[in-house]
Amino acid sequence: MNNNAMFKLGYGLYVITANVNGSKNGCIVNTVIQVTTTPNRIAVTINKANKTHDMIVDSGKFNVSVLSVNAPFDLFKHFGFQSGKTVDKFADFSETETSANNIPYIIKGTCAFLSATVYSCVDLGTHTMFIANVTDGEILNDDEPATYSYYHQNIKPKPQAVETKAESAYRCKICGYVHEGELPDDFICPLCKHGASDFEKIK
Repeated sequence: MNNNAMFKLGYGLYVITANVNGSKNGCIVNTVIQVTTTPNRIAVTINKANKTHDMIVDSGKFNVSVLSVNAPFDLFKHFGFQSGKTVDKFADFSETETSANNIPYIIKGTCAFLSATVYSCVDLGTHTMFIANVTDGEILNDDEPATYSYYHQNIKPKPQAVETKAESAYRCKICGYVHEGELPDDFICPLCKHGASDFEKIK
C-alpha cells in the first residue's frame, strides 16, 4: 500500500485550545469535521500523548481556531512542534482573544473560530475522538482556510539536505525531523507525534 494516498484526502488545519484552572494549552490537528447540523456538532480527534487531549477530558470543552493560508510556519512550529508538557505555549504568545467559555482562540494566521462542549468520546487506541456541540463561532476575516495540501506546498519550508554519518536516515514528512539509523515500525516522531508511516527514507 502507498500510504501517501492518504494525503489526498481533504484535510484542514486547526489549533485546538483548552483551559483548565487557568492553565492554557493548544495543539495542531487536521481532524475537525462537522458531523451534524441539527444539533450542530463537530468531531475532533486528538492524540492521547498531547497535553491538550487530557485537558479536554478534564474540562469537557475546547476551541477550534481555523488556520488560514496566511498562517506563518512559525505558528505551526509553536503549536505543533513542541509539547505543552514541557513548554507554556501561551507564556510568550499574545495573538489571542478569549471566547465566552474562557478559552483562548488564535487571531494570528486564522480565519474563524468555534467553541465546543464535549457530548461524547470514542476511544480509538492512540487517539480519542471528541464529539462536541458547537456553542459559539465567528468569522475573523476573509482569508481562505489552509488545507493540508496547501500547507505542504506553500507554508512548510522545503526540506534541506541532511548530513549524517549514520548508514541510514529517515525524515518526518510532517515536521522535517530526521531520525538517524533504522526506523522501528512503532517509532513516534518526538516533535509532531506522527508515526513511522509518515517518514521517508533519505539515506
